[in-house]
Formats: sequence, structure tokens, C-alpha cells
Amino acid sequence: MKRLHTFSLADRTQAGLLKELLEQEGIACLIRNDHLFAALGDIPFLECFPELWVVDDEVWPRARLLLENWLKNAEDTGAWICAACDEVLEGQFDSCWKCGKERDE
Repeated sequence: MKRLHTFSLADRTQAGLLKELLEQEGIACLIRNDHLFAALGDIPFLECFPELWVVDDEVWPRARLLLENWLKNAEDTGAWICAACDEVLEGQFDSCWKCGKERDE
């Protein structure tokens, strides 16, 4: 078993999301320290951070690549402006909610 990523306390939900994405790819993984935030103050805060672990060391490189690609794509999705109606949309949307026009690439 090998640690793949350590998340901040604010990113606990992202840890769960990435765990599910890896499991959909057939990679067995688990989250450690997920509920230790409740002990914050009683134990050092660095030990409370959620950690994503891959069960099988042999698939760790593939899991690392998937994680890096997902995190990079999440950062690259900036806001865009619809060419048809000038509506400002968040990057995760591929079509305009107001007029239905597809995002131009």
C-alpha cells in the first residue's frame, strides 16, 4: 500500500471524489485520516489531513498519472464567455445555460 496524495482539511470532499474516480478506473484505494478532523487540537494538525492511499503498489504509477491529469484539468477550466449571448459561464460547463450554444474551443 502506498500513499498517493495528502489533502488539506478543506479538501476532504475532493479526496472522496478522487477515490471514487480511481475506483471507477479499477484502482483499489482508501482514504486514511478522513474523520480525524474531529480530534483537531488533541493531536497535531498535520496528522489530521486526509490521505488517499492506493492498495496495490503495482498500479500506483497509473493512479498517480490519473490523479495528476484530473487535478490539472480541474485547474485549467477557467471561465468563458458565450459568443452568442455574452453570458459569462464557469469553465466546467460546455454549453451556455442561457442560449444553449456550445463552447468554442
